[in-house]
Amino acid sequence: MSKKNKIGLVTIFFIVVVCFYMYNFNYTTRGIINKSINKFQGKTLNDKFEKKIKSGNLSTDYTVEEALNDIDKFGLNTINLPVVINIDSLSSSDMSIYDNSLERAKMLLDELKGRDINIILEPYPWIENGSKYETELNPEDKEAFFNNWKTKVIKPLIDEIAIPYHIDAFNIATSFSKLEYMEDEFCNIIDYVRGYYKGLVTYRTSFWITTNWNVESTMEIEKQLKSQYENKLNNKLFSKVDFISIASYFELTDNDINTVDSLVNSINSSQRYYRKQEIKEEVKAFNEKWEKPIFFGELGFPRTEKASIEPWNPYKTTVINSREQGNCFEAYKIAYKDEPWFLGFSLFAIGNQGADKMYYPGVEASEVIKNWDKE
Repeated sequence: MSKKNKIGLVTIFFIVVVCFYMYNFNYTTRGIINKSINKFQGKTLNDKFEKKIKSGNLSTDYTVEEALNDIDKFGLNTINLPVVINIDSLSSSDMSIYDNSLERAKMLLDELKGRDINIILEPYPWIENGSKYETELNPEDKEAFFNNWKTKVIKPLIDEIAIPYHIDAFNIATSFSKLEYMEDEFCNIIDYVRGYYKGLVTYRTSFWITTNWNVESTMEIEKQLKSQYENKLNNKLFSKVDFISIASYFELTDNDINTVDSLVNSINSSQRYYRKQEIKEEVKAFNEKWEKPIFFGELGFPRTEKASIEPWNPYKTTVINSREQGNCFEAYKIAYKDEPWFLGFSLFAIGNQGADKMYYPGVEASEVIKNWDKE
């Protein structure tokens, strides 16, 4: 081979190497993409991830300054970043990205350059001006909805945020409970995302209820709830994601206040209505079924009494009790922290401490969260 040809080959090789690192290296200094949350390849968590995720879900009205403060306050290594998606009604098939939310996300990401913080990007459904829950979203034209979600939400977010800001993980949707049975459509969206985006992909499903009353008069209810859980567990969309996200608002007790031990017991066997729901075992079953780590994509309790009764309901009572909130977080820490299949959690919700923000951690919960990853 001539000297000229050798130089040409070396030049080509150099260009290929440079292009590879430019494509994979996150020049905002969060490091090689997915360094902290690498793709699942082994049998244990340590084979897949360098560290567990300790994240915070930003409220949709977060401020950049407060978000930055909360990252430090709670010792977070990840942020769940929402971009508001306006949807007119629960039956609507159309939607649009809220421009102010998109620009605020970019502002925050610019501020995070140079910091070792992973980002999970989430399109956040804002239905009827935020008055309705995404769990009830049920578009009349479902085919149009999924097409619009891909072209009007997913693709613009990939182009404007995920790629240019080297986002670590993309949560394609959250708790579309009335649509989850459309497995092929969700799998198609995940394939669509992977066609443009090389980071991690997840979907966050909602919590569920099962019962173990074992009373003849309730057997039909038990069968129905069990069937709903099994349908969720066996949903093939989870075969497509890199890690399984769950909004963990499981109902634990009927008590206004609880000891930590009682709450831990309730995670193993729920006291709520004497259901005896084996919450932890049911969560673990997703790992066993799909061999994917489990991430609590939302973990929150209102800063009140009755926090364990309906964690999804901030209006159960107006009686403030930050100790009860802290006990709930402590119980989750004891129950899940050291499980090898447990990837971590995302605290709901931070970035704004307004008077209406009942999920913002009080003193006791803040201490638990700050020290979660310490021995």
